[in-house]
Amino acid sequence: MKPYLLSLAVGVLVGIIYGALRVKSPAPPVVALVGLFGMLGGEQAVKRFHDWRSPTPSSHVSTAVETPPSQATNQPTQEQP
Repeated sequence: MKPYLLSLAVGVLVGIIYGALRVKSPAPPVVALVGLFGMLGGEQAVKRFHDWRSPTPSSHVSTAVETPPSQATNQPTQEQP
């Protein structure tokens, strides 16, 4: 239900902006396409901002498998006294 209410609120806001700019409703095709590209661009900008702000999971958890020192080289290990 929340996405529907949010969509309605944004639609009312856009309607107010259209009324203030005196754009006919429904908008002419060119104006509608420009608005659609603006919405898509804004959505991508917010997504990239969130991706930039949030740390990646791989930076916190190492997925590399560590090889024990005795198996790291083909030479036998020498014990130190």
